[in-house]
Amino acid sequence: MSSSSKRGMLGLALVIPSFLILLVVVIIPILYAVKESLIDQHGTGYGLANYIRLFTEPAMRKNIIYTINVTLVSTALTLVISYALAIYLRFGKGFVVKWIGRLYFVPMFVPGVIATYAIITMYGNHGWAARLLLPLGIETIPRIIYDYKGLVLANLWFNIPFATMLLSSALASIPNAVVESARDAGASTLQLFGRFILPLSYKTMWVAVTFIFMGIMGSFTAPFLIGANSPQVLGVAMQQVFSSYQETHTASAMAVFMFLLCSFMGYFYIRTMVKDADAS
Repeated sequence: MSSSSKRGMLGLALVIPSFLILLVVVIIPILYAVKESLIDQHGTGYGLANYIRLFTEPAMRKNIIYTINVTLVSTALTLVISYALAIYLRFGKGFVVKWIGRLYFVPMFVPGVIATYAIITMYGNHGWAARLLLPLGIETIPRIIYDYKGLVLANLWFNIPFATMLLSSALASIPNAVVESARDAGASTLQLFGRFILPLSYKTMWVAVTFIFMGIMGSFTAPFLIGANSPQVLGVAMQQVFSSYQETHTASAMAVFMFLLCSFMGYFYIRTMVKDADAS
């Protein structure tokens, strides 16, 4: 047996365990969910009735629109805040920058349940925020918990540290010589950002957007604890359809639909990266 054949067999032997894990953990459950989603409510045949229900039933349709709305708004706000924070950490100086650089990733180590209950305790109707504002004559604060605003706030808490960490690593790889040369050539702050910083970091930006979008789309803990009763995000609605109403086929259709939304985002990201690689 030639050395190339041995290397090929060794590579195959190393890949097979990972492929088997992927097959058991990811591929088979997805195929099973697709199969379950095509079974009608009577269990006698196959069709698209469950998917049609998602878009024709008013409550289901509201849940889909609400989920997409929360996901897009939360992703956009997370990206803007994280990018601004990463730029400040990269180019700023002083005591404040050092402390922000040490503390911004702390939420990543706080369990989701604890963080969610902390948000409830802080921003509830009788929470700490209301108590701190009471001596100032402010007796009521806008409703945050069990509302759209509270859900977006929780998404920001969970995702800003991760996105900032990714973007900070990308900005740190930009040589100082590039920035200094652009400034010496008379580039303004906006020109420096648009022509140098953004092009050199947009790959990482798309990575951050992809992971943030998928994480928010599939989130459950925060929406379940501080989300509104109606409409609901798809993760919470799917759990109720499955456990409370025992409609497993409809729940499977909801799961497949969420998977398709995340797959579309993943496809868009991969396509963008492939085009960029071909161009270079």
